[in-house]
Amino acid sequence: MGKDQELLQAVKTEDLLTVQKLLQRPGKAKLLGSAKRVNVNFQDTDGFAPLHHASLSGNLELISLLLESQARVVCQGPWMRPLHYAAWQGKAEPMKMLLKSGSSVNGQSDEGQIPLHLSAQHGHYDVSEMLLQHQSNPCIGDNAGKTPLDLACEFGRVGVVQLLLNSNMCVALLEVKPGDSTDPNGTSPLHLAAKNGHIDIIRLLIQAGIDINRQTKAGTALHEAALCGKTEAVRLLLDSGINAAASREIKQLLRDASAALQVRALKDYCNNYDLTSLNIKAGDVITVLEQHVDGRWKGCIHDNRTGNDRVGYFPSTMVEVISKRTGVCVCLVCVFWGIMASLDNVLAH
Repeated sequence: MGKDQELLQAVKTEDLLTVQKLLQRPGKAKLLGSAKRVNVNFQDTDGFAPLHHASLSGNLELISLLLESQARVVCQGPWMRPLHYAAWQGKAEPMKMLLKSGSSVNGQSDEGQIPLHLSAQHGHYDVSEMLLQHQSNPCIGDNAGKTPLDLACEFGRVGVVQLLLNSNMCVALLEVKPGDSTDPNGTSPLHLAAKNGHIDIIRLLIQAGIDINRQTKAGTALHEAALCGKTEAVRLLLDSGINAAASREIKQLLRDASAALQVRALKDYCNNYDLTSLNIKAGDVITVLEQHVDGRWKGCIHDNRTGNDRVGYFPSTMVEVISKRTGVCVCLVCVFWGIMASLDNVLAH
């Protein structure tokens, strides 16, 4: 193993003494010879440089040593820059060090995300606030068209949603452009909150003045809540005055959804280096949302403990198809029929 690889491995394992030894400047005698200084920006075959690993672990001493040795903060690794990894972990001090060294607060990853996307998605309030104070733009959309506010609403990060709504820049995200009643990106904070049943966030968005009848390609937020079986969200939207005129269409969507494909995980799967992956355990029941020809499927796991849903991608080779009429599906059908009854009651009045 060469010194470059040795440095990378030492940072990855947080071996501070080895890192200090490798980063020491050669003495005068060695400078006259053929001694080669270790490459602090060396990247492995996966694209990771030492500063990526240090930012991911949040080790302040390692980050400081690497920055003092001229590690590049703009180094683009697999998907993201060091600042993205620090934002993902939600540790304020590493963020301060990287920002002070010139990290771009609005630099985008391969997925189009800025660091604020990651801190918002994972509910890191202090880090999100710090990024906003450094002029992070909360209106930037990623490759899927989602803004930091969208992700905070999708994953139920109430505190961060409130923080972003207090930002004057986010006002534009709540408005529909004149003459355009349909969101061209196919996403909306209200739709994402409704789809995942985040009641408190739905209330915050309505209080902030979002158009409750705003439409995307999927319809209104009522369509999303109903299709995902979020009964409380359906009731809240109905009580808040959302237009339920499309109830016949929604009912058909519910009938179709009751026959959704479900699979069971055959073994554990976890990929901590892929933010889009779905961590699964053997025996988990997954509702399949998308099936791609490359074998990478998108699915949803309902967490009975928190009441929330986890959504992400997983290899289709890790699962087996189970009966569409399992106990889980029967429960969903019962929920769907309850929603249909709610729609009928509103329309009757």
